[in-house]
Amino acid sequence: MTGTRRTPPGRAGRMRLRHSLDVAVRGADLLEQKLRILRSEHQRLLRAEETAARVWHDLLAEAESWLLRGLLLGGEPALDAAAAGIGSAEVTIEWTVSMGVRHPARVSTVVPTRPPTAAAPSNTALVHAEAAYGRAVRAAAEHAAAHAAAESVGAEVISTGHRVRALRRHWIPHLREALDRADLALEQSEHEDGVRRRWASRAAGGDGSATGQ
Repeated sequence: MTGTRRTPPGRAGRMRLRHSLDVAVRGADLLEQKLRILRSEHQRLLRAEETAARVWHDLLAEAESWLLRGLLLGGEPALDAAAAGIGSAEVTIEWTVSMGVRHPARVSTVVPTRPPTAAAPSNTALVHAEAAYGRAVRAAAEHAAAHAAAESVGAEVISTGHRVRALRRHWIPHLREALDRADLALEQSEHEDGVRRRWASRAAGGDGSATGQ
C-alpha cells in the first residue's frame, strides 16, 4: 500500500492508480478461478486418499491376522526364519503439477520376492502373511502418495484463498479509495485552474478597456 503514497499528483498519478486497480482486479479474478479449480482437485484427492486409506487398513488387518496365526503355529523363531534374507521394498514416485502445485501422481512399489537360498516359511499361515504384507506395503505406498498429494494441493488452496482475500478486502478497496481521492483532487485542481483562467481573462479584459480610454 505504500505505492499509492508515492503516486505522483495529477493525471499521471490517476492513470497509475487506475492501472494498478485494473491489474489488482484481474489478478483477483484469475486467483479466484485458480481457487475453484484447486478446490475441485483437492476434493478429488481427498476422496482418493480416503479410498487408499481404507484399502491399506483392510489389507493390513488381513496381514496381521495371518501373522498372528503363523505365530500361534510356529512361534517367533518361525517368523524370524521366514523373514531371514528378505530385502526391502522399493518405492518409485511419479510427480505431476496441478495449477502450479507439484505433488505425487502415481506410485509403483516393488516388493522383493523370496530368494531361492532363503528358507520357506514353516507353516501356511506365514506364507499367507508374507503375501498379505506385500499387498499391504503396496497399499501403504499408495496411501502415502495420495495423502501427500492432498496435503500439497490443500496447502495451495489455503495460500490462494489468503491472497484472494487480501486483494478483495484490503488492496482493491485501498486502491479505489486512493483513486477516488485522486479524482476529487484532479477535479478540484481543474476547477481552481478554470477560476484562475477566468479571473486572468477578466483582468486582461479590464486592462485593455482602461488602456483604450
